[in-house]
Amino acid sequence: MTLKAAVYDLPFGGAAGGVAVDPRLLSPRELERLVRRYTAELVNLIGPDMDILGPDVGTDERVMAWIMDTYSMTLGATVPGVVTGKPHALGGTEGRDDAAGLGVALVLREFAQRWGFPLEGARVAVQASARWAEPSPSTPRGWA
Repeated sequence: MTLKAAVYDLPFGGAAGGVAVDPRLLSPRELERLVRRYTAELVNLIGPDMDILGPDVGTDERVMAWIMDTYSMTLGATVPGVVTGKPHALGGTEGRDDAAGLGVALVLREFAQRWGFPLEGARVAVQASARWAEPSPSTPRGWA
């Protein structure tokens, strides 16, 4: 993430820290209060030009919306750029939930095409990983 942020000159610093709590053990109201209070403490450390927060373990669209809302209320204006991972209705990216799986599928398809594997069921991934581990002399350039 650090390299990606640096390449695109984006303030995704990952410096927000975290809260040691299992969100599954909290009621929705308790979780909201925790997130909003935590965000209130971070207001001067985060923002679209400083450090943009992204979802992590135990967070979801709802949590990211609470962070955005709390930050925005403090500044007195809606600031969707303070977080990623918020709901589409609040300025989030359409298709974000499926993006990682789609990325894996696209990479697997490209891999299969380059190595000549038909995409037929789960055996393909096993065959592909075995062949990937031991490149042959005919390994396409850039795949070794």
